[in-house]
Amino acid sequence: MANILEQYPIVIGVDSFGDVTRHRNGELLSQPHSIHALVREGVVAEESGLDFFGLGEHHTEEMPLSAPDIVLAAVAGQTSRIRLGSAVTVLSSDDPVRVFQRYATLDAVSQGRAEVILGRGSSKESFPLFGFDLEDYDRLFEEKLELFSRLRSEKPVTWSGTTRPALDGLEVFPRTTAGALPTWIGVGGNPASVVRAAQYGFPLMLAVIGGNPARFAKLSELYRQATAEAGFGELPIGLHSTGHVAATDEQAIEEYWPTYETFQLEARYERGFPPITREFYEKEIAVGSLYVGSPETVARRIVRSMKALGVNRFDLKYGLGPMPNDALLENIRLFGTEVAPRVREALGRS
Repeated sequence: MANILEQYPIVIGVDSFGDVTRHRNGELLSQPHSIHALVREGVVAEESGLDFFGLGEHHTEEMPLSAPDIVLAAVAGQTSRIRLGSAVTVLSSDDPVRVFQRYATLDAVSQGRAEVILGRGSSKESFPLFGFDLEDYDRLFEEKLELFSRLRSEKPVTWSGTTRPALDGLEVFPRTTAGALPTWIGVGGNPASVVRAAQYGFPLMLAVIGGNPARFAKLSELYRQATAEAGFGELPIGLHSTGHVAATDEQAIEEYWPTYETFQLEARYERGFPPITREFYEKEIAVGSLYVGSPETVARRIVRSMKALGVNRFDLKYGLGPMPNDALLENIRLFGTEVAPRVREALGRS
């Protein structure tokens, strides 16, 4: 597991699903205001020394960020260094040709800083919206990923399948700066998805949203075995989890609890699960997948998780539900200026 930390640079980033935000007095801000605020958050991420700023596609009233690439292009216009990408793009309900074109265009606008994380879609609101049947969930992703992998070659593509019209020797533009759009596969815990990413030679992003992150070590090991068998050798692996950083543990825990409780109540109600408890919340912070606390606490837990899973990248989802914009900005600043340096130092990388 140490090889990947020696072979690839440490990457520390943040991402958001574009949740609607609120004033400190509790009043919800409008969807346009919340989306516009993401541009400033991306700029602050670069100013704070972070390596990546990502935005995840959603199509709900609470998370109305349906076109992340447009917001990322706005961020690109006000930054010069930070990498920009999706977190994630639901490829199953999109067109691979248009996904490639949008992010290749972002790559041009940002002068080579774009990447895309592709996923099957743990949130499935996009499927009925765009006329796709959830019965075809697996087939949609498998076929579209195959086509997307061919598009990355930036050569004429011939392809046929059942999920979109065929291509016969067609080229897709624009070209990217590096000649191949950096592409990751986001996985929640499905071993078949891990193996699929390895077979295509795509780096793996493990989304750990509950329980002890160490339990995902078997998936990172499976990925390493599968990439070796596919002839790709050691490839980058990332870890994505949610969290909140504040000056002290107590402040972070108290700030994050109200939105975490509300989010979990709604999510668990939809799935028929019992309500969340404060005890569960604090256990998730102590040994689970919530990185909530002071810079020292969060950095220590990230280092432990990165070592346990053998990953070289960590992306923090820095908002959850209607949090105040100033708290989100402070979260990003502390994560970039206080947490990231501690993580790099502990892992022996500056």
